[in-house]
Amino acid sequence: MSDAVAAAWKAIGLHKDPTLQDLFAADRDRVEKLSGRIDWGEGDGAGGILLDWSKTHLTDGLLADFEALALACEFDAKRSALLSGEVVNPTEARAATHTAQRGVGSDADVEEAAALHRRMQMLIEAIHDGALGEVKHLIHIGIGGSALGPALAVDALTRDLALVDVHVVSNIDGLALEQAFAACDPATTLVAVASKTFTTIETMTNAASALAWLEDNGIDDPVGRVVALTASPGKAVEWGVDETRVLPFPESVGGRYSLWSSIGFPVAMAVGWEEFAAMLDGARAVDDHFASARGRDNLPLRAAFADQYYSRIRGCQTRACFAYDERLALLPDYLQQLEMESNGKSVTAKGEPVSGPTAPVTWGGVGTDAQHAVFQLLHQGTHLIPVDFVAAIAPGDDLDPAHHRILLTNCFAQGAALMAGGNMASDGKDLARAFPGDRPSATMLCDDLDAAALGALIAFHEHRVFANAVLMGINPFDQFGVELGKKMAKDIEGGGGDFDPSTQALLAAAGVI
Repeated sequence: MSDAVAAAWKAIGLHKDPTLQDLFAADRDRVEKLSGRIDWGEGDGAGGILLDWSKTHLTDGLLADFEALALACEFDAKRSALLSGEVVNPTEARAATHTAQRGVGSDADVEEAAALHRRMQMLIEAIHDGALGEVKHLIHIGIGGSALGPALAVDALTRDLALVDVHVVSNIDGLALEQAFAACDPATTLVAVASKTFTTIETMTNAASALAWLEDNGIDDPVGRVVALTASPGKAVEWGVDETRVLPFPESVGGRYSLWSSIGFPVAMAVGWEEFAAMLDGARAVDDHFASARGRDNLPLRAAFADQYYSRIRGCQTRACFAYDERLALLPDYLQQLEMESNGKSVTAKGEPVSGPTAPVTWGGVGTDAQHAVFQLLHQGTHLIPVDFVAAIAPGDDLDPAHHRILLTNCFAQGAALMAGGNMASDGKDLARAFPGDRPSATMLCDDLDAAALGALIAFHEHRVFANAVLMGINPFDQFGVELGKKMAKDIEGGGGDFDPSTQALLAAAGVI
C-alpha cells in the first residue's frame, strides 16, 4: 500500500458516525446530492434509472476523502485501461473487453465484437425463419457466468412472451437436466453448449447426456441440433459441431462478464435480436456515464465508496440486495457470482496480502416475500447490513394497480423503517418491540424493467465491482479460487489424490471409490 493510499484510508477512518436522521436534519439538499440518474434513448425508447444513496452514511467530508483515495489508487488511469482494452488482469496477462461488446473499447475490440454479433444475429434470424426446422425449445447448458447471466435475462424478459422456450441448465445433478427434458419436445429442441474452453466437465457431461436424449428420442443427427458458444471454436468443431453453428467470443471476455457476447444467444433466441440489442444499449448508457463522470458524480464509483465505508470502516461482512419485482428474482444470485468471484480475494493485484477485508458476502431475495423472512434480522438483529432495494415504476402485470402500488410502498417503507427505527409499544419501553434504526440502504428505481433497463442494471454492477477492486488494489478478473476444488474432483475421478481421512470416509460411504 502506498503512502498516499494509507493516508487516504487513515483520513476516512477518522470520520465520526452521525446517525442517518441527523445527516438528513443537517442537510436539506442531501437527497439531491446523493441521488442521480442514468438515462438512455429517445421518444418511446427513452428510459432511465434513479440511484439514491442518500440513506447511507456518506457525507461531503467522506466523499472528499474517498475521492482522494480514488486519486491515490489511480482510478482514472485504471478505468481508462479497462475501457481501452489494455491489460487489467495481470495474473493472466489479459484485457477485460466485455464493454467492447457494447461498443466501448479499442477500435479493434469493438470491430471484432460487432462482427461476432452480426454472425450471431444471422444465425438466430435463420433459426427463427426455420433453417433448422421448427424450433420451440432451447436447452442452454453452461455453468457459472455462462448460465447465470442468460438465466437472469431470460427470466426477466420472457414473463409475457417468448419466441422460443428456453431452459437453462447448469447443475451436474442429473435432476436439473431431466427437468428440462420433461418440458421439451426432442423434435423441436435445440441445445446450446456454452463453455469458454469447451472442456468444462460439468457442461460437457451435461451436453453428452443431452445428445443421448435426442438420439434416444429419434433424432438422427443429435449434434446437428447443437449450437456452440465458446472462446475455443476449434474445440467445438473437434467435438462435432459444424462451424456454421459455432458462435465464438473473445478470450478476453470473462465468464461472469460474458452475457453481452455469444453467451447471450439464448436471450436473443427467446426475445428476438432487437430486444437483445436494447439490452446492449442500456448497458452502453452506463458505460458512457462511467467513462466520463468524475469523482463522486460517477455513480458506480459513489456506490463503491459506500461499499468500502461499510466493509472496511464499519466492519459489515455482508451486503443484501432485495428486488421488489418478480422479474428480478434471479438478480441476487447473479450478483453473488459477479461480486464474490470478482472481489473475493486475499492478495492485491501485485501479489501482496491485502490490508483489510475485500468483498462482503452478497445475498438477498425478492420483496415482499423477504419481509416475512429475513427482514427480522435486518431490523432487530445485531448485524449491520447495508441493503440495496431494486424496483421499477411501471408494473410488470396487468392486474389491479393496487398490486404494484402496495409493492412499491412496501419497498420504500422498508428503507424508511431501517433508517428511522422506533418502538411499537404504546409506552415506548418494550425492548422486544424496539428498532434501533440508523441502518443504511440504497434504492435503484427503474422507470420500467425492460431490456435496456436490465442491461443498465447489470452494467452498473459490473462497474461498481471494478471500482471497488481499484479502491482495494485487487484484480477482479481472475478466479483461481474456483479451480482448486475442481482439480481435486478430477483427481478423484482419475483414481488419484491424497485426501484427509474424513474425505476418504465420505467417498467410501457414498460408493464413489
